[in-house]
Amino acid sequence: MSKPFHFKLEKVLDYRGQLEEQAKSALAAAQAAYNTQLEQVRTIEANMAAHMAKQEESQKSPNDMWLWRQYKEALEIDLSKAQMELNKLELNLQQKRNEAVERSKDRKLLEKLKETQAKKHHEEESAREEKENDEMATIRYESQDL
Repeated sequence: MSKPFHFKLEKVLDYRGQLEEQAKSALAAAQAAYNTQLEQVRTIEANMAAHMAKQEESQKSPNDMWLWRQYKEALEIDLSKAQMELNKLELNLQQKRNEAVERSKDRKLLEKLKETQAKKHHEEESAREEKENDEMATIRYESQDL
């Protein structure tokens, strides 16, 4: 009867799997934040384009022109802030992506070790069983000769 394979680092493998799942979760959250901010930047850009189109359509009084410029400047400031936040979130996203890749590599390395050890264990058990069977056959054959 062969002994079942027992991987001594199973708890470490489980822990690394948990770390990988946490990294994937953090990556998904970072991706969602990035997508939200990207949508906000696009909305501000669309508002800016619509605002610029309104200026070209009609002649305005000086007061209207002042309001138009103030709103344009506010949109430009909002766009600048939103783009800076988008850049920050993009860096965070890249960091989370790299972390997830590293965690995945760590887990896969241990899985590869487990597979290698399991294969070696199986081969050793097969060789041991084969040796036992050969010995039993030799003993049976010798007792028949006598």
